[in-house]
Amino acid sequence: MLSKKIISLVTLLFCTTLLAQTSFKKAVVTGKVIDKTTSKPMEFVTLSAYKSDTNKLITGTATDGNGNFSLEVTNGIYNIKFEYMGYKTNTLNQQNIAGDTNLGNILLEEDAKEIEVVEIRAEKTTVEIKLDKKVYNLGKDLMVKGGTVSDVLDNIPSVTVDVEGTISLRGNENVKVLIDGKPSNAISINDALKMLPADAVDKVEVITNPSARYDAEGGAGILNIVLKKGKIKGFNGTLIATTGIPDNHGINGTLNYKTGKINLFTIQGYTYKSNPGFSDVETKYLNPDNSANRYIDENRDNSRINKGYNGGFGLDWFIDKSTTWTNGFNYRKNKGTNEEDVDYYNYDANRIYTFYRNRLNLEKQLEDNIEFNSNFIKNFKKSGHKLTADVSISESKNFSNSVIYDNSTLSSTTTIDDTKNNQKQKRTLIQTDYVFPINDVFQLEAGYRGNFLNQNTDYAVLNNGVINTSFTNVLEYIEHVNALYTQMGIKVNKLSMLYGLRFEDSNIEINQLTSSQFKTKKYTNFFPSAFFTYELGDDTNLSLNYSKRINRPRGRQINPFSTYSSNINLFRGNPDLNPSLTDAVDLGFLKKMGKITLSTSVYYNYTKNSAQHVRYVEGLNENGIPITTMSFVNIGEENRSGFEFTLNYIPYKWWKLNSNLNVFRTETKGNFSYTYVDNTNTSITKTQNLDNTASSWFTRLNSKITFPNKIDWQTNVTYNGSQRTAQGMVKGIFAMNLAFSKDIMKDKATISLNVNDVFNSRIRRMQTYIPGQIDSDTAMQWRVRQITLSFTYRFNKQKNEKEKMPKREDDGGGEF
Repeated sequence: MLSKKIISLVTLLFCTTLLAQTSFKKAVVTGKVIDKTTSKPMEFVTLSAYKSDTNKLITGTATDGNGNFSLEVTNGIYNIKFEYMGYKTNTLNQQNIAGDTNLGNILLEEDAKEIEVVEIRAEKTTVEIKLDKKVYNLGKDLMVKGGTVSDVLDNIPSVTVDVEGTISLRGNENVKVLIDGKPSNAISINDALKMLPADAVDKVEVITNPSARYDAEGGAGILNIVLKKGKIKGFNGTLIATTGIPDNHGINGTLNYKTGKINLFTIQGYTYKSNPGFSDVETKYLNPDNSANRYIDENRDNSRINKGYNGGFGLDWFIDKSTTWTNGFNYRKNKGTNEEDVDYYNYDANRIYTFYRNRLNLEKQLEDNIEFNSNFIKNFKKSGHKLTADVSISESKNFSNSVIYDNSTLSSTTTIDDTKNNQKQKRTLIQTDYVFPINDVFQLEAGYRGNFLNQNTDYAVLNNGVINTSFTNVLEYIEHVNALYTQMGIKVNKLSMLYGLRFEDSNIEINQLTSSQFKTKKYTNFFPSAFFTYELGDDTNLSLNYSKRINRPRGRQINPFSTYSSNINLFRGNPDLNPSLTDAVDLGFLKKMGKITLSTSVYYNYTKNSAQHVRYVEGLNENGIPITTMSFVNIGEENRSGFEFTLNYIPYKWWKLNSNLNVFRTETKGNFSYTYVDNTNTSITKTQNLDNTASSWFTRLNSKITFPNKIDWQTNVTYNGSQRTAQGMVKGIFAMNLAFSKDIMKDKATISLNVNDVFNSRIRRMQTYIPGQIDSDTAMQWRVRQITLSFTYRFNKQKNEKEKMPKREDDGGGEF
């Protein structure tokens, strides 16, 4: 009886599938587009096919080098639109496509009026909302002129960058940052983003809940920074010169040469930056009964200078109209100094001054990054059917040396310490993806990714020429991750579904060569994902997404030896730190209402083995001063929920507004045990309870007004709300940026002025309270108010030469 039911069910499914396939019979529409005046074929003309009854966009393509086009649609009645910058749009209405159809020659005529007012630059900032990500095309964003990629990210909705350069997505720091879809070859991604010029960025992809196609790293999601590459035929380029206060000088340029078969492109730049900053820490050390034991005020002034070169070369080879092979080489070199002057004022329990110490740290740093990328794309005849392969090989070196002078009123002797921090990193990335649309209903995708990382850190401290074994160490970190994934996309009427499963095999070695601590961690994980989007109308949709993510500890998080910038406030990694696993759910709603676009989402993340910052007193130094240590530990779990609201509003053609609001709640549960050594050298085990529930919020408002005579004025206001932690509180931060620009020289050039942090208020203020140990207040400013003037000049980008690139059917995978 059961077998008969199974046979009946299989037969029913087969008949249903057969019926669906026959009801979506395909037809190929062909033809050729010709310039009406010159009778020459036109390349890169955009074609769009709309259903005549609903005016809904069904598919699109572009003409090849000979003006020919081929468009695959299901049988039906369509309006087919032909568009090209500077030409009148030609629309063929009510085309009854009942089989393969040749439309013949399509003539396009120049629009004299349009040519006079056409934008010659792709400067309009736009947002593309896709099934599993949002794409922010930067366009003419005045705020980032002369800035860095960190400034770019700090202007993207859902993203915040704090005063130390730490990036958060929806208030969560566990975010994976990619450059052109690959991990950065830099040893520190935050440092790399503060050195890479903003003018090199084309767009930013924000993936709050990545599908199985993407690397599973990053519990908060993924930020993919896509760099610029030339798109316009012929020889053209852009030159940008900047100057600013404090010192912010640079010159950056892009060159591009494109023919029918190749596209040569390069970006070159040099910057000189000065970044003064400070931090103040006022600490009250407590007795077990919470009475005062002593006070120390630590005042730190930083004067950073960085000289950087960033260069890259690339070649696109259009082997044929469906095959492209791209090779690129990038080199970045940065040379910097940092003068760090630290004053320590010591007081007794009654806050009576006892003695003073000064610690002067003179640091020199040199960083080299080399990277080679190769990308192969094969588009098959069927729309959306393609194969891609990528290889990336990179090597980074970061050499840092410091001389530290230590003086105290308790001694007439000056101690001289030398530190060395040499880091090397090699990374190889191999990836291939295959997308196969079975029909209009089903799409299959599969791929492989191999990420192989080797990082070596050689750290040494010498006290008056004698090696300090408490700090000197060599750490080797090896990470090999092999991943396979598959996805099935299904589209039924207004419902789109994407089911995926990713498998990752992780093999990690943490070798502390100095202390002969060798740890190997091997684990395999499955990462499912599911995405549902329902079109409530032409301008409204509802989405529900789920994915599983991982955070692997690495670098300074796992090195058990301390840093030496301060000998009473230490940072020490934890080699026993385990990866954290996160389950993420997101419910989103998008509505377009004329001049208003509204995007909202409710999200929830549950994390096991969540890695948290902790701060504790581990003992006393030789002068009896408590030593405070910061480290990472795995706690039991973390629950994070929130609501996000994004609004774009264009009240007038000359005024654009957009705002972003994120409200979230974080609940952590867990304990932390550590060893305290008292003044009798007795070890005591202590435990801290890290249970904590905290709510916070941040908001951003951006306004852009265009005045007559092509003058733009942009204002950006942000506020990050205060947030309680298990050991204290982080206070709120308000900041405002202003920018102005004016097009000159017949629109071939633009002059811009921007002020970053107008009120010089971007200061991170924290309170830390650990009963029986410490009660401290910290204020830190990584960068003071910055005023920047920039000049941009574009050459060989004539108005009648603007060309549109063909639409990529699926540049992110897993979409329809």
